[in-house]
Amino acid sequence: MTQYLSAERVAEIINKRGIGACITGVASYINQDFLRWNSFDKCARVANHSDVGVIELMPIADDKSYAFKYVNGHPSNHRFNLPTVMAFGVLADVETGVPELVSELTLTTAIRTAAMSAVAARALARDNCKTMAIIGNGAQSDFQALAFHHLLGVEMFHLFDIDSAATDKLEANLAKMGLQTKRFNSTKEAVKGVDIITTVTADKTNATIITPDMIEPGMHINGVGGDCPGKTELHADVLRKGPVFCEFEPQSRIEGDMQQMPADFPVTELWTVLSGKVVGRSTPEQVTIFDSVGFALEDYSALRYMRDAAVELGMGETLSLIPAMADPKNLFGFIGDNKGPTATLNVATRTNAAFVS
Repeated sequence: MTQYLSAERVAEIINKRGIGACITGVASYINQDFLRWNSFDKCARVANHSDVGVIELMPIADDKSYAFKYVNGHPSNHRFNLPTVMAFGVLADVETGVPELVSELTLTTAIRTAAMSAVAARALARDNCKTMAIIGNGAQSDFQALAFHHLLGVEMFHLFDIDSAATDKLEANLAKMGLQTKRFNSTKEAVKGVDIITTVTADKTNATIITPDMIEPGMHINGVGGDCPGKTELHADVLRKGPVFCEFEPQSRIEGDMQQMPADFPVTELWTVLSGKVVGRSTPEQVTIFDSVGFALEDYSALRYMRDAAVELGMGETLSLIPAMADPKNLFGFIGDNKGPTATLNVATRTNAAFVS
């Protein structure tokens, strides 16, 4: 039986452990896996673009486990009362190919994206950061704020979105978590004087959300929303303000804000900083830029974390995803053994079954 984590079970895990603990836990798993960077078979994600969005597959594997994520990005989905980003993922055994876990990844992707931002900022931002501007106040913004609060100690969040209702939502949610916010009428006002700027806008356009005149000495720029070809947030000259760091360079050059730059524009993969091979920030006055697009290794880490959390909490369900046969060569015989709906329904899902790690 394949283990299964629904959106409801993942929400239950988050509620039982606490959102701060889950973000911190996923960040820890990401850090561990990035330190094993050379153990993974990596490739850029496979994307199918349309005029209204993108659907992507994100695979990765080491010698024991294979993982992939199915994910979309459709900025106009609010018209249909659907999230901009929806996802699910799989962990499989490399030796046999058996899919061991199928999990929702919409909630989990929100946590892992924020956790990745915080992992990068701990390595790149200056010490004792207390203020952060969040430009784009949609579904990902709450998680970004919580990650930077719990992992870096940020206390004040400056908010701006062209959709005032989105800012209302973020302001209310962060107030419930005891976090301080200030809302502004423009990006330029919101970023003035902050330690960190996070951009997490959704429109699939070559936008210039952040311009060079907004950048102050010592700032760390966390560019999250520019994550596919034709979609940017940072003016090209912002990328020239300081060293640029990314996840997986072959993918980031296609999808990140650095798609605007020539092929020889210097960038540094974050794993080299986390492993101590390369220095991140050189001085407190230096500007650092993390050009984040999201990479499959982060999903591998997040899937592992949620699987392990479910095991520890004794939660989960199972799916009869693979035919169970006495003779593995007699696939046709399985059809004859399952003629009616009753037998299938009895084994299709089993709730509250503990996972086997």
